[in-house]
Amino acid sequence: MFGGPRMLPLEPESGSRSGFSLKGSAGLIIAIVVVAILLIALPAYRWFFLISVLIGLVIAGGLALWHKLHPIKEQDVEPKRPLGL
Repeated sequence: MFGGPRMLPLEPESGSRSGFSLKGSAGLIIAIVVVAILLIALPAYRWFFLISVLIGLVIAGGLALWHKLHPIKEQDVEPKRPLGL
């Protein structure tokens, strides 16, 4: 008579999956706190973190050096107007 059971939405109406969201510097601060807790609590994580940071610094330094020695020239950029504007 009423058309069957009523379907309830699975997600909140606000569009967020949880009741809160981390935007801007709040997410960065929480990420830093989580990494600090892991560095303190798990000794094996210290070595993994150190090696990962060193690899990242070597790659970043290599890319910076490469782009300093091989700057992009205007004729290397193709197409000049990709959207035709």
